[in-house]
Amino acid sequence: MNNNNQKTKPTLIPPHGGYRNLKSYQTAEIIYDATAVFCGLFVDKRSRTHDQMVQAARSGKQNIAEGSMASGTSKKSELKLIGVARASLEELLLDYHDFLRQKGLLLWEKGHPQAQAIRKLAWEKNRSYRTYKTYVEQSSPETAANTLICLIHQANYLLDQQLRQLEKQFLEEGGFTEKLYQARQSVRMKN
Repeated sequence: MNNNNQKTKPTLIPPHGGYRNLKSYQTAEIIYDATAVFCGLFVDKRSRTHDQMVQAARSGKQNIAEGSMASGTSKKSELKLIGVARASLEELLLDYHDFLRQKGLLLWEKGHPQAQAIRKLAWEKNRSYRTYKTYVEQSSPETAANTLICLIHQANYLLDQQLRQLEKQFLEEGGFTEKLYQARQSVRMKN
């Protein structure tokens, strides 16, 4: 009840958006910013790879936002867009692996001391590109690429968790079309 002692009508469109609070989005934003700098420093600006890497990073970030905004009226669209974000980041991951391989540089194992140091930064408050800036801008190409690889693994883990949760939620609650039908049936039954 509100202050006027009237019942508040439930809304059909649930709260949605809020993507800026998602750890997956925050990490994808860092990846996008860092990839733009990485490519500017280490990948020929005239190459197709430069553009592809920046666009894959952008796609990861943008699709998380778009999926979050679509979630109010289409769980199917949200699932699809989060999946596209995950696929874009996987593509970007392969580009970083290719970069290291083609340059004859070391790909850090999960237990590598520097990889562990990068991974621990995920717990920093108010994390942003600045948290990782020195690893990208003031380090070797090997350190910069491996830093991005660590970040992409973190984002992919978060997106995998998000996809599992969205799938579970969809199976338990249904989608927007089902809710519309149920609401309409309820109104018809009352009339």
